[in-house]
Amino acid sequence: MGEVSIRLDDLPLRDHLRGMTPYGAPQAALPVALNVNENTHPVPQDVADDILDAVALALRDVNRYPDREFTALREGFAEYLGYGVTREQIWAANGSNEVLQHVLQAFGGPGRTAFGFAPTYSMYPLLTRATGAEWIAGTRGPDFSVEVDDATRQVEEAAPDVVFLCSPNNPTGTPMSLEAIAAIYDATDGIVVVDEAYQEFAPHDAGSALALLPGRERMVVSRTMSKAFAFAGARVGYLAADPALIDALRLVRLPYHLSALTQAAASAALRHSHTMLAMVDEIVAQRDRMSATLDAIGYDPYESWTNFVLFGGVDDPAATWQGLYDHGVLIRDVGIPHHLRVTAGTEQETTAFLDALASLDSSS
Repeated sequence: MGEVSIRLDDLPLRDHLRGMTPYGAPQAALPVALNVNENTHPVPQDVADDILDAVALALRDVNRYPDREFTALREGFAEYLGYGVTREQIWAANGSNEVLQHVLQAFGGPGRTAFGFAPTYSMYPLLTRATGAEWIAGTRGPDFSVEVDDATRQVEEAAPDVVFLCSPNNPTGTPMSLEAIAAIYDATDGIVVVDEAYQEFAPHDAGSALALLPGRERMVVSRTMSKAFAFAGARVGYLAADPALIDALRLVRLPYHLSALTQAAASAALRHSHTMLAMVDEIVAQRDRMSATLDAIGYDPYESWTNFVLFGGVDDPAATWQGLYDHGVLIRDVGIPHHLRVTAGTEQETTAFLDALASLDSSS
């Protein structure tokens, strides 16, 4: 007791993990937390009651292993997604990060590469390197969009084993056209993962990459219950792909990786999908309100099809972030110079953020 512990560098860590920094967003008990793109609306009481009943029922058999194939949950996801997706095309895990990790464990690994258009979701390179593969960062346009000809050229030159397309993109909110996704698929022989974690916040007439799945056996469309479903604490992510690709993921998953309680809770939430998604329009309204106000007071918000807004024109992001923190509002510095990102929350949270930001501007 009391002895100094060894350092991380003193351990026989795998060489390619040395120097890496684990994923981490600031966690602070502030009144308004708008930094990690959660759905800040609580789960409606009637839905919560049904989820509790489902979990209580599952507890009766908790002494037994859960359904290894999480059959009922896969059926629920297939019905929710539509587009002719069947149960055999569905996979799920503990959050979309584990889903993506399964893809990399099956198709990435030592001697292989994964590619994405930066800036994009920070977990892609972390998961890639953690599974032994090399990360290749492509580039986006000045407005963070991805242009078809440039995108296909980059993918052809990189020749990656796995391509990550975050659409709409995190942290920029940028949409990607189905034309671009299809062209990128044709430009590679690797697995193409279309991460639609924020798809529910896109315009109602926006198409999903799920429409592209038929005939594209190397395409994966991943989703999450953490955002639109207000289910971040439950940790449930899922994907749709060709049944043969789903079989590949079975090779790398841990036995019984989804607990019976998780399966019960997620299945119950899916039964209330219309209620759970009813809050999406309100969130989109607050997102658009933030964008309009940010623009009006001199910042540069980007088009967003998500539940957050990236805005530029921030002279000193660190000082602005700290000033908002001191006012009880937590947002995210994503490392893009002169930019910050804020989650669209409730009307009251949006007002708190905008008032705090205005007070900073008036005092500067």
